[in-house]
Amino acid sequence: MDKWTVHIEVRLNARASARFETIRNHVHSYVTSVDRLAIPSTLDGWDDIPELASSVDRISVCESQCTAPSLTIEEMSLQIHVYKPSDSDAFEEFSNSAGNRNEDDDTMAASVCELPNKNYEGLWDSLIYADDVKMKLLDYIHATLIFSDANVDLNLVSWNRVVLLHGPPGTGKTSLCRALAQKLSIRLSHRYSHTRLLEINSHSLFSKWFSESGKLVQRLFSSITELVEEEDGFVVVLIDEVESLTAARAGAMAGTEPSDGLRVVNALLTQLDKLKQRKNVLVMATSNLVKAIDTAFLDRADIVQYVDLPSREAIYEILRSALCEIILKGIVAYVTVPALKQVQLYELMNKSAEKSDSIDPQDRSKNVSLRLLALATQCRTQGMSGRALRRLPVLALARYIGIGNFFRPQISGVLPKESKGTPVEVWLDGMEKAVGEHVRESERLN
Repeated sequence: MDKWTVHIEVRLNARASARFETIRNHVHSYVTSVDRLAIPSTLDGWDDIPELASSVDRISVCESQCTAPSLTIEEMSLQIHVYKPSDSDAFEEFSNSAGNRNEDDDTMAASVCELPNKNYEGLWDSLIYADDVKMKLLDYIHATLIFSDANVDLNLVSWNRVVLLHGPPGTGKTSLCRALAQKLSIRLSHRYSHTRLLEINSHSLFSKWFSESGKLVQRLFSSITELVEEEDGFVVVLIDEVESLTAARAGAMAGTEPSDGLRVVNALLTQLDKLKQRKNVLVMATSNLVKAIDTAFLDRADIVQYVDLPSREAIYEILRSALCEIILKGIVAYVTVPALKQVQLYELMNKSAEKSDSIDPQDRSKNVSLRLLALATQCRTQGMSGRALRRLPVLALARYIGIGNFFRPQISGVLPKESKGTPVEVWLDGMEKAVGEHVRESERLN
């Protein structure tokens, strides 16, 4: 029978010195000793194995194309990825200074980050979308690798390794690009010894010197080409707000001479055509103004993906994940917050939330989830972005709950043991009021 590919990610701690292959073999032996795995899930019990306990931080069963909540070992084809995240910050790589003028314009045009990186741990899982955007992007990368490994003639079957994400501000486009780069650095670790994320600062590539911007783009991509020439490394190039570089050329042609912006577009397109020959590079771009992007760039993008504001269901999961985090850290008193499928069942049963804390844990959990779903419905009606949703707990504390009880001596950022956390109903009240304030401020702006 056909088996489902299931990815197992093994994160090592900073002190780990064992060979990755050794860890991989121990993990394989442990996982295959289990009858069934939940998808996705975080495994436990492996710390009884000394070789893993001394080196491993976490073992995760990742997303799969299979829609079943779990699979037996016989139904799975395991792909085990071992990695040790770097704790280094991004380092600057390229300045837009021409180098031959006494100018004070030396803004960094790009920064480079070694991946996988601790700063991006958990970012992939924190991004919640209604459709299958994340899996679509992962499958696209693997498809290009299959064609590249088979040496398919690019003149007959063409791909450019360019992805464009566009949509309203605050929908997580840039974060998704970084998360995808992090995920690829883990999934492709068996092919490439290292991965780098190069983020281009589009605005800094426009020089105050006429005709210099096109040369700056060429110089930057020459640096990128040097990175790509290391065939044992994978390079992800992120161009945020790409409309700054690819403004439609139609407007530039209004004058008798090509503008500096036209030279930038031409230079960028030329460099992208050169990079398509390399199989160890991916170019990702984001935009809030897709209509301002030159059609030639749009045509080069293999995937043009619209990233919409979150749906009601996605908003519920976003709010739930935020609430679960502050419960885990002891800021909110413990309560179980049901997953989306469970609260949808409550909704189908025509249950309504009751503002009461004198009920048994199961009823209280049900009421919390129904109130959170009602809040998600209101947030969707207001068209709130993921960025706005993630700050609701902070606004609730700052404006409606009061921070006095939390200004007590703390050790290592952990709340004192005597703190049992604020009741979750208080936080729900605060977040509901924060959303109400958002509505009023939006009305004033409009």
